[in-house]
Amino acid sequence: MKKLAKYFFQGLLYVVPLGVTIYVLVFAFIWLDGLLLDLEIFQHEPYAQFNFPGLGLLVILLLITLIGFIGQKLITAPIENRFERGLKKAPLIKVIYSSVKDLLSAFVGKERKFEKPVLVTLDKEGILQRLGFITSSDLNELGVKDKIAVYLPSSYGILGELYVIPSDHVKPIDAHPADVMKFIVSGGVTKVK
Repeated sequence: MKKLAKYFFQGLLYVVPLGVTIYVLVFAFIWLDGLLLDLEIFQHEPYAQFNFPGLGLLVILLLITLIGFIGQKLITAPIENRFERGLKKAPLIKVIYSSVKDLLSAFVGKERKFEKPVLVTLDKEGILQRLGFITSSDLNELGVKDKIAVYLPSSYGILGELYVIPSDHVKPIDAHPADVMKFIVSGGVTKVK
């Protein structure tokens, strides 16, 4: 009986947020669509041609996009610029902040870096291996030749280690990067599809 109750509440966790989201969107669409269709401006020419079902959805999409644009230009960008200028006055904090920011943007930002999963051999016998991601295939700017940078994430955390190793110790894996990352972070308990 306890298991049935557990499954019921687990089902609620899946269904309720989805149901509420759909209800709110449908309600907003119908309300805004009806409101726009009843406006006096859409009852007479030349705007009567724009009086069609679905206008509310179009207005919602345009409004959300406009809010995102305005928020980026008026709120986010100025705050980031002030923050970046402040960091220039504190070099140690800037190094820590920029490193963490780069790491997080590598996971979820525009410039995803963990797109090349690999299997890295760590010993001469080829017995000890770890999963990782190539982060840089060219280290010449650091004065390191014939080696690549491989990030090896740790299980149950976002921390990891960066290894500089010969490329012949690295074998590409034919798997989706997100699946490999989930597998590593979960300590190998997540099933890869």
